[in-house]
Amino acid sequence: MRPPPAWRGKRAARAARAASLVVTSHVLTGASARWLDRLSRADWLNGRRVIAWAGILLTIEVLLFGFVVLWQHGVFARIERPTSTDFVSFYAAGRLALAGAPALVYNQAAHAAAEVAATRPGIPYQFYFYPPVYLLWCAPLALLPYMVSFVVFQAATLGAWLLVMCRILRVRSWTWCVPLLAYPAVFWTLGLGQNAFLTAALLGGMTLLLDERPVIAGVLLGMLCYKPHLALLAPIALAAGGRWRTFGAAAATVAAVAGLSVVLFGDDTWRDYLSAFAGSHWVYESGRIDLSGFVTPYGAARVLGAGADAARLVQAAASILVVLAVGWIWRRDSGPAERSAALAAGILLSVPVALVYDLLLAGVAIGWLIRAGRTTGFLAWEKPTLFCCFLVPLFAQQLGHSSHIPLGPLAPAALLVLSLVRTLRAVPGVATVPRRRNGPACA
Repeated sequence: MRPPPAWRGKRAARAARAASLVVTSHVLTGASARWLDRLSRADWLNGRRVIAWAGILLTIEVLLFGFVVLWQHGVFARIERPTSTDFVSFYAAGRLALAGAPALVYNQAAHAAAEVAATRPGIPYQFYFYPPVYLLWCAPLALLPYMVSFVVFQAATLGAWLLVMCRILRVRSWTWCVPLLAYPAVFWTLGLGQNAFLTAALLGGMTLLLDERPVIAGVLLGMLCYKPHLALLAPIALAAGGRWRTFGAAAATVAAVAGLSVVLFGDDTWRDYLSAFAGSHWVYESGRIDLSGFVTPYGAARVLGAGADAARLVQAAASILVVLAVGWIWRRDSGPAERSAALAAGILLSVPVALVYDLLLAGVAIGWLIRAGRTTGFLAWEKPTLFCCFLVPLFAQQLGHSSHIPLGPLAPAALLVLSLVRTLRAVPGVATVPRRRNGPACA
């Protein structure tokens, strides 16, 4: 018997190789699909692991934070120029108000002198562009010694934010304070001496009380008028959702607080504020404040190399889209979690100026979406997205500064998209009813 021709053997070999590749491809495709399915569901991201990993992150953050504080105070090496935080501008403003010269708060020379008097010569000047209503917060703080005032303000507002976040998450165990404290925006707020804890607590409290205590919710929103640009989106959302009692309470609170500031500090203070505010844009456009710390579309455009005018156009387009999206979500009102997360995330995308510590508002959005996931189930890829958004404040400014990658705005953008998807999937007119659980599935 003669052997088969050589061409038949080669054809058989090629067919065998092709069959082997097909089988291997099916095996790899199946394995990849299973792996992607596990990753999208993120069942491994459970409460116990979140607390454990957050504990490790918190330990690292506390050690690094302590090292930076000691280094800036000359413990490890002599510092040629002393440093300060944004809180010194609040304290100096309060001291000027108590001295009977509140209008001098908007005189940079007088305000700088008050900052130096509160700390020590040589510190960099910290600008103050807050409206006179913020003096109602600053003046009482200035009754205390500077460092005591700093600790009291940060501790009290941090405690308020933790309380609001625990209510949003519906948790009672103190262990869930660990992932909350490990949120990197917490350390940005502490390190820069900012008021982001107060801002996030007021907005988060408003979203919590909106259904059951609409008037109190409006009062909390009205108290946000010390940062008016961060409160501009909320009235639009309230109007879209027909929340007129809250809208009216917020407007009345703003009027009352502004009137009280006029009585206590005079109308000249408001005129000086408006004059200072009109010229404040150069501080943000000149690079005096690090653009890599911005978490807005305007900041992203500037980090990518756009000029101030082009960045304003980008911001205007983004603001219009955000207003439409948030307004639609509030009008449809599929539940408190979706609308609250959309508002908190949308605020950061609708204004040109919001810095990395303002991502505490993104933390409020994350909390509401976790609550929604525990109630109705997490969407595919939702838990990994929330996990990544949680870590954004840790890397945003460094990546923006070193690699010109505007990571900051991606977190609120992703949270707004999740809110939109959840609203689209919800039954119109049927709000989600939260059910009690022992603890959130992730944080």
